[in-house]
This record gives sequence, C-alpha cells and structure tokens, in this order.
Amino acid sequence: MIQTLIDNFNPENRPFVWLVSAFVLAFVIAYQTFPTILYVANKKHLMDEPDSRSMHSRRTPTLGGIGIFFSIVVVMTLVGAMLNTKVLLLVMGALTILFFLGLKDDLTVLSARKKFLGQLFAALLLIVFTDTRIIGFSKILDVDVLPYWISIFFTLFVYILIINAYNLIDGVDGLAGSVALLVSAVFTVLFYNSGALSLATISVALIGALVAFLRHNFSREHKIFMGDTGSMIVGFLLAFFTISFICQSQINVNSEYFRASPALAIAMLFYPLMDTLRIFVIRIMVLKKSPFEADQNHIHHKFIKVGFSHVQTTLMVVIINLLIIFIAFNMLHLNLNTQIGLLFIYGSLLYYLPFFFKRGFARQKKKLKPSISKPNQV
Repeated sequence: MIQTLIDNFNPENRPFVWLVSAFVLAFVIAYQTFPTILYVANKKHLMDEPDSRSMHSRRTPTLGGIGIFFSIVVVMTLVGAMLNTKVLLLVMGALTILFFLGLKDDLTVLSARKKFLGQLFAALLLIVFTDTRIIGFSKILDVDVLPYWISIFFTLFVYILIINAYNLIDGVDGLAGSVALLVSAVFTVLFYNSGALSLATISVALIGALVAFLRHNFSREHKIFMGDTGSMIVGFLLAFFTISFICQSQINVNSEYFRASPALAIAMLFYPLMDTLRIFVIRIMVLKKSPFEADQNHIHHKFIKVGFSHVQTTLMVVIINLLIIFIAFNMLHLNLNTQIGLLFIYGSLLYYLPFFFKRGFARQKKKLKPSISKPNQV
C-alpha cells in the first residue's frame, strides 16, 4: 500500500503542499540541530574570539553553517527520488565540498587560495553537468549571446562574485541570514510560478534552515554565527538560484523576464554586490591597501557607527532591498540598460537615506535640547 502511494504520488499535483512540507522539515531539523551544535561548541571551546574588527564583545560559536547544511541536505535527500535527481545530487555534491572547506576554516585556518579553488570546482560541477549558465548579456551594451567557453568563464566569475560578496556582509547580527531569507523567498515564488519544483524545493529548504538559524543569531544567551561554512553554503545557493533564474529566462523567449532577468538578479542581490563594489573602491583607491584586507568600512558598519542597533541595521537593509526588488519588478517595460542604470541610482540613494534622516534627527534634537544656564557668580 505504501509502495503504491509512493509510486502514484506526484509533487507537481500539489506543489504548494509539497513546498510547505519541505519548509517545515528543514526548519524542524535545523531547530533541533542548533542546540546540539551550541552544546558541543561550548564544551570543546570552539568559539570566535572577538578582536578589534569584531562587532561583538563575547566569545561566540561560529558553527551555524553545520545546522544549515545538515537540514538542507536531509530535505534534498528525502525528496530527491521524486524530483530532478541529477540536479539535486550535483547541488549536494557541491555543497559537501564547500561544507568541509568552510568547516576547516572555522575550526583552524584555510588559505584563501584553497577556498577559491574549492568554490571554482563546486561551481564548475553544476555548470558543466547541468549546463546551467549565463548564456548571454541580454543586449546589455548591445552584447547578446556569448560564445560557449566565454559563457562558462563568465558564469564561474558570477558564482565567485556572489559567494564572496555574500560572505562580506556577514558582519552584523541577523544581516546575512535575513538578506538570504528575503532573496530565497523571491526565488521560491519565481521558481514556483515557472514550474521549476526542484529549484523551489531547494530554496524553500534554505528558508526553513535560515528561519531556525536567525532565532539563535539574534539571541543574547544562545547566539551562534553561521561562520565561513554557512556563508559559503548560503552564498553558493544564492549564486545557483541567480544563475538558474537567468538561464531559464534566457532560453524561454516567452518568459516575461526574457530580457529583464539580469536586472532583476542584480536587484535581488543589490546590497551584497553594491557593498562589495563600494568597499573594494575604498580599499584600493582611498586607503591604498589590499581589497581583501578586512576593515569596518562596510555600509552595515557605518549604520552601527551612527547609532543604529544591530537589529535596526538588519531591518533597514532588508526593507530597502525589498523596496529595490519591488521597484525593479515594476520596471520590466523599460529597456534593460535603462533598468540597470536606474537601479544603481535609486538603489544607492535608498541606502543613503537612513544616514540623511539620522543626521537630520540628530541636528533637530540638538536644537531642541534646552541649554543649561551657568549659575550666577556672587
């Protein structure tokens, strides 16, 4: 009877129920896993020691990526027999490579070169064996279809860019997890509407894992960071979703995103991409140092310095990025070059607004503050 039910069950007949089940499963697994990780990290003293660049003052475990990886892989393993097995297996293989690289970096130290090679290999697995790649520039600067090998190398570059840009924003409580949650939610809707159930399942599993993670990432007493393990895994999945969305849109001339997919992808990942570009310009042109040398010049660091809390900073970044995505989806009728040009203008202005209002509020508060009169001298 059970075998008959399994043989006749088709997730595509009830995709919404299927995705809700995948979300619940991922959430429950991650939710039950994190306390164990915290217990082991405390017992074995596997903590991040705060230094001059840290935004936290207490020793904190950095092994949150283990719980994220475990929950996603379990969901993908359980549902793999009923969906696109080839894609799911390749994604799991790539995630496993990054998991062990990130874990080594969190527990000891891993050279940037080895991490870079691991990211290249993991990305190449999916590009070559699934042929999921950016086919062209969709007429950006009048460039349309790319030659095959240039397409491969450009897609690899996008993978590395997104993975490392995402890693760079992991500096404030809840920020990296919340940004990934927002982007994954948008991709889940896009994949669901396009019938890409395998991709929607992976993205909704990531959402479940991130919701459980954020509970601890925002906690005071049971805080945990996602660490390099988590940032590489989540960054890789966001890159995979982005490239899959662009690829699907570019090969389907009837898609409403046929020409607009690059602009929409940039909008969804606007904060990590814009912050990375900004920080590299500052380090190279202003500070005259290596672009990979860490500092506190990120936008989220600036928010903290002008008086916003970690939660306020995270909330503002997510709301602004959501607004940027909303505007981008309402500009599909424009030329792609115009969409991207306007995106950089209104996106940058929106991230400047909190500083503008904060300074204006501070000046107004200073004016309203009653002056203390000096006592009369006898």
